[in-house]
Amino acid sequence: MSTPTREDVEKLVLSSLEELGAESDALNPTATFEDLDVDSLDLAELSQIVEEQYGVKLQGEDVAKLRTVEDAVNLITERAAQ
Repeated sequence: MSTPTREDVEKLVLSSLEELGAESDALNPTATFEDLDVDSLDLAELSQIVEEQYGVKLQGEDVAKLRTVEDAVNLITERAAQ
Protein backbone atom coordinates (compact mmCIF):
# COMPACT_ATOMS: atom_id res chain seq x y z
CA MET A 1 0.00 0.00 0.00
CA SER A 2 1.48 3.35 -0.99
CA THR A 3 1.64 6.22 1.45
CA PRO A 4 -1.22 8.66 0.84
CA THR A 5 -0.46 12.31 0.25
CA ARG A 6 -1.71 14.96 2.63
CA GLU A 7 -4.13 16.10 -0.08
CA ASP A 8 -5.51 12.55 -0.44
CA VAL A 9 -6.04 12.30 3.31
CA GLU A 10 -7.72 15.70 3.46
CA LYS A 11 -10.09 14.78 0.61
CA LEU A 12 -11.00 11.50 2.33
CA VAL A 13 -11.60 13.16 5.70
CA LEU A 14 -13.69 15.99 4.24
CA SER A 15 -15.79 13.72 2.02
CA SER A 16 -16.30 11.23 4.86
CA LEU A 17 -17.41 13.96 7.25
CA GLU A 18 -19.84 15.26 4.64
CA GLU A 19 -21.29 11.75 4.24
CA LEU A 20 -21.62 11.55 8.02
CA GLY A 21 -23.77 14.69 8.01
CA ALA A 22 -21.40 17.62 8.46
CA GLU A 23 -22.53 20.68 6.52
CA SER A 24 -20.50 21.01 3.33
CA ASP A 25 -20.49 24.83 3.58
CA ALA A 26 -18.63 24.65 6.89
CA LEU A 27 -16.16 21.93 5.89
CA ASN A 28 -12.59 23.17 5.73
CA PRO A 29 -9.29 22.20 7.36
CA THR A 30 -9.61 24.69 10.21
CA ALA A 31 -13.20 23.78 11.10
CA THR A 32 -13.59 22.28 14.55
CA PHE A 33 -15.52 19.09 15.01
CA GLU A 34 -17.70 20.95 17.48
CA ASP A 35 -18.58 23.58 14.86
CA LEU A 36 -19.39 20.78 12.40
CA ASP A 37 -21.59 18.99 14.97
CA VAL A 38 -19.37 15.92 14.62
CA ASP A 39 -19.69 13.73 17.70
CA SER A 40 -17.68 10.80 19.03
CA LEU A 41 -19.74 8.29 17.05
CA ASP A 42 -18.99 10.17 13.83
CA LEU A 43 -15.29 10.18 14.71
CA ALA A 44 -15.42 6.44 15.39
CA GLU A 45 -16.93 5.94 11.93
CA LEU A 46 -14.26 8.19 10.42
CA SER A 47 -11.62 6.07 12.16
CA GLN A 48 -13.04 2.94 10.54
CA ILE A 49 -13.02 4.57 7.10
CA VAL A 50 -9.40 5.66 7.57
CA GLU A 51 -8.37 2.18 8.68
CA GLU A 52 -10.10 0.56 5.69
CA GLN A 53 -8.62 3.05 3.22
CA TYR A 54 -5.08 3.49 4.57
CA GLY A 55 -4.56 0.79 7.19
CA VAL A 56 -4.08 3.47 9.85
CA LYS A 57 -5.58 2.64 13.24
CA LEU A 58 -6.70 5.55 15.36
CA GLN A 59 -7.12 4.67 19.01
CA GLY A 60 -9.72 6.22 21.29
CA GLU A 61 -7.15 8.42 23.01
CA ASP A 62 -5.93 9.65 19.61
CA VAL A 63 -9.43 10.58 18.51
CA ALA A 64 -10.21 12.27 21.83
CA LYS A 65 -7.35 14.74 21.23
CA LEU A 66 -8.56 15.80 17.78
CA ARG A 67 -10.21 19.21 17.67
CA THR A 68 -10.11 20.22 13.99
CA VAL A 69 -10.20 18.61 10.58
CA GLU A 70 -6.56 19.62 10.19
CA ASP A 71 -5.65 17.79 13.42
CA ALA A 72 -7.15 14.62 11.95
CA VAL A 73 -5.40 15.07 8.60
CA ASN A 74 -2.04 15.67 10.32
CA LEU A 75 -2.36 12.59 12.54
CA ILE A 76 -3.49 10.30 9.73
CA THR A 77 -0.75 11.54 7.38
CA GLU A 78 1.88 11.08 10.09
CA ARG A 79 0.71 7.55 10.96
CA ALA A 80 0.43 6.51 7.30
CA ALA A 81 4.07 7.47 6.75
CA GLN A 82 5.30 5.19 9.56
